[in-house]
Amino acid sequence: MSRNTFATITPSALRHNLQRVRALSDGARVMAVVKADAYGHGLKRCLPALVDVDMLAVATMDEARAIRALEPRVPVLLLEGVMAPAELEAVARLGLEMVVHHPSQLDWIEASARAPGPRIWLKLDSGMHRLGFPPGRAREIHARLLALEGVEQVVLMTHFACADRPEHPLNRRQIAAFDHAVQGLSGPQCLANSAALLNLPETRRDWVRAGLLLYGVSPVAGRHGPALGLEPVMTFETRLIAVNEVPAGDTIGYGARFVASRDMRVGVAAIGYGDGYPRNMPDGAPVLVNGREQRLAGRVSMDMITIDLQGQPDARVGDPVVLWGQGLPVERVAETVGTIPYELLCRVTRRVAYRER
Repeated sequence: MSRNTFATITPSALRHNLQRVRALSDGARVMAVVKADAYGHGLKRCLPALVDVDMLAVATMDEARAIRALEPRVPVLLLEGVMAPAELEAVARLGLEMVVHHPSQLDWIEASARAPGPRIWLKLDSGMHRLGFPPGRAREIHARLLALEGVEQVVLMTHFACADRPEHPLNRRQIAAFDHAVQGLSGPQCLANSAALLNLPETRRDWVRAGLLLYGVSPVAGRHGPALGLEPVMTFETRLIAVNEVPAGDTIGYGARFVASRDMRVGVAAIGYGDGYPRNMPDGAPVLVNGREQRLAGRVSMDMITIDLQGQPDARVGDPVVLWGQGLPVERVAETVGTIPYELLCRVTRRVAYRER
């Protein structure tokens, strides 16, 4: 018998969010980032809603192969480029595009005597200091890439460290460093990720990279997807499997962390850290029962949570429980537990049943 624990995926919400991203992009072409199995939503379920994007982007070759097994037409970009020279053949065979961010990758391409495709993406490190060539080498690397046989275009790109905080001075330094480095160089430009798309409109150049926004979630602290006109694509939900009476003064759950301050009705829901719901979720964390907000009461265990059912005297076994999604933004849950929504979406485990609505 099913535990009735689901990650419910709504493709129509994904399509809606894509249109919202296009409206924000000032005519720029849209790259949909679908790494980490579409941010935990399931690539196979999400891909049909994204076939009209200008490009898909992934982190690994295996993720690119998974896309090609499902969709042969949409352009696909390897955001981290190739990890070894042997992968260049797969890039060409699968019709992928690749980022070049390190001298080793450029050496591999030059040694192969031919680029794997007509378009190469040149990543510059404008100040995040993770991946990318130093800005002072932009002209040299740009020229070397254009000199490769078969290369027709070089896209110039960078990535922001603090785009979720528009007032942070590093944003302006990064924009200035990039613009100075690429002055006079040919090729489209790609700067804005989801946070920059919202906060740094001057970075909406020729391409934008949309990740979290597509899934109906805000990348900016204190702002939730619905307020931005977005719809949640994932709803993480389960059911009550027990309703118990707990007298005042008794404790609930492992470690006896929660002490009942009154006689309580307590619901037990079939969800836990074995499903991806964080063990460190504090007492008082919000959940929805029958569409109404209730509070976590007691430590999260592997398979269950306990919920204060105050105000719901008629709650019973089988009633729906939403951990995040429709009616309860995942951003709010992430804030409660001290993490980011990316992590919650990506940590849903394999024993949770996925379904579409």
